[in-house]
Amino acid sequence: MVVHTDLGLRDSTGVVVAFSERTGGVSAAPYATLDLASHVGDDPSAVDRNRSLLLAAFGLETLRPRLVTAEQVHGDRVALADEGSAGAGAWVDPRHADFRDPVAGTDALITSTPGLPVLMLYADCVPVVLVVAGPRPAVAVVHAGWKGALASLPGVAAERLARHAGVHVDELLAYIGPHIASCCYEVDERLLSHFCNIFDTIGAVDGRLDLAAAVRESLARAGVGPERIASVGACTRDRTDRFFSYRADPITGRHGALAVITEGE
Repeated sequence: MVVHTDLGLRDSTGVVVAFSERTGGVSAAPYATLDLASHVGDDPSAVDRNRSLLLAAFGLETLRPRLVTAEQVHGDRVALADEGSAGAGAWVDPRHADFRDPVAGTDALITSTPGLPVLMLYADCVPVVLVVAGPRPAVAVVHAGWKGALASLPGVAAERLARHAGVHVDELLAYIGPHIASCCYEVDERLLSHFCNIFDTIGAVDGRLDLAAAVRESLARAGVGPERIASVGACTRDRTDRFFSYRADPITGRHGALAVITEGE
């Protein structure tokens, strides 16, 4: 069901970081099976069940009503999720008694509130989770499509998280989740030239774009050292047996990146 990349964070600081795959849920094709998205046409009750299954996989069932999601718009807004945000976008089915709209117009969520799971959704875009791993942990979950990567959203979120937590950016840990890799991501020359003009590590190679390279450079420019960045290293377009891919099929589900501070829940 999930690729779990917390590297012992839960034991040391009470932080869970996870990237979900597409298996282990209840949704029917073409959303089979662990679709977490509210906006792709899937049965809302199935999506709500899938979100419950995801949290249950980590023994976090009690936090299900507090889940926070965002209305992702491929922008560059970073929003703080606090106690007042608990439950925003948690439930997809509008008939649910605790239904609330997700956080509006946001592609990065940060929080230092224990027991507040934050979830972003993907189907080729780059998931980035940032962690302040210390006695007062904080996390951010970032949705970096080409627009977010071009706007250096991962680096902006890193700087915002560091300020919020009162630490230096070089103290952060960063996790890059499964996304479409350059092997499968052909773009037009105009878009590629924009990336080449902004990022030193992007080269015009056969019209293919390496989004992860832009993400890494964005984080590096903010102050996150390469030794503090880990990556799942899977291509969503190439591994549609494991992940949803919009490039492979525009009618599909969404996998997720989840972060939660469990200490004090």
